[in-house]
Amino acid sequence: MMYTAKKCGIRFQPPAIILIYEGEIKGKSRQRIMPVRNFSKFSDCSRAAEQLKNNPRHKSYLEQVSLKQLEKLFGFLRGNLQGQSLAETMEQIQRERTIDPEEDLNKLDDRELAKRKSIMDELFEKNQKKKDDPNFVYDVEVEFPQDEQLQSCGWDTESADEF
Repeated sequence: MMYTAKKCGIRFQPPAIILIYEGEIKGKSRQRIMPVRNFSKFSDCSRAAEQLKNNPRHKSYLEQVSLKQLEKLFGFLRGNLQGQSLAETMEQIQRERTIDPEEDLNKLDDRELAKRKSIMDELFEKNQKKKDDPNFVYDVEVEFPQDEQLQSCGWDTESADEF
């Protein structure tokens, strides 16, 4: 049976993921409440989201819900369990999902680095111009303004004389 997800949200007490969907019979909206069990303020949101999405009871309902959205909902639940307000949790999730250009990625562990790379890949896919886009131009040539006189570097002039 095919289900079309319309809305996905979270309930804090008792903890549950709530999905509003339409079944094969169009026009009739239904609600599915999926209880969140064994989740604490120390739990891993990505693991919990993956387990819920792969749960045989909920798998067909959550096909159209992205894993990132489920992770974000579990992040809200974890923030609530830690005693944070909704605004503080939203700010924390926003900080986790953005990349600081001044951050040194060489100092991160493998897991954090993989998370940052997936955020960069997502941003790249979002901003990429594809052939089907209305503003797509095949061969773009751009002239950059030169405000100052170009300074020559010593390394390129010496190598030209040697050849």
